[in-house]
This record gives sequence, structure tokens and C-alpha cells, in this order.
Amino acid sequence: MSTVFLALQTNEETRPIIEAILQDNPSAVVDEQPAMVKINADGRLVVRRQTIEELTGRDYDLQELQVNMITMSGNLDQTDDEITLFWKA
Repeated sequence: MSTVFLALQTNEETRPIIEAILQDNPSAVVDEQPAMVKINADGRLVVRRQTIEELTGRDYDLQELQVNMITMSGNLDQTDDEITLFWKA
């Protein structure tokens, strides 16, 4: 199975987002660097709006993620409620 990943800037805004991603993807592996956090997952990684809202205590538009996104790897499927990174078989 191929690895997908999402790399985000390290800042106060992304800390609860990273926590939400890890909560929703318990098998994901975090690679923390001085200025970024890379989240790796085998085959699939899901970012859920609801989990981010629960941890931030505010409404969250998943488009906001792009402000702090450095790069990503995988095919992207996005709805208003979640972003899914995956590799097609």
C-alpha cells in the first residue's frame, strides 16, 4: 500500500488541526520538523471538518487548510465535510 501525506506549517493555528487529523487517523505517523509537521498514512488520510470544529471551538471551512498547507501526496477528494487523500488502485 502506498503512503499518502499532508505537510502543514507549524504554528498556533495548525496545532488543533493536526490533533484532529491524528484523532481521526490513529494509524497515521507524525514527522515533526522545526517549521512543519508531516502526517503520513498508509493508503488513506481523512481530514474531517467536524473534528476540527470540536477542537477549535469555532466553525471551520476546510478551504482554510490551504493557507497552512505546504504540500500533500495522493489523490484528493474534497467535500464540505472532509478532505480525503488516497491512492487509486
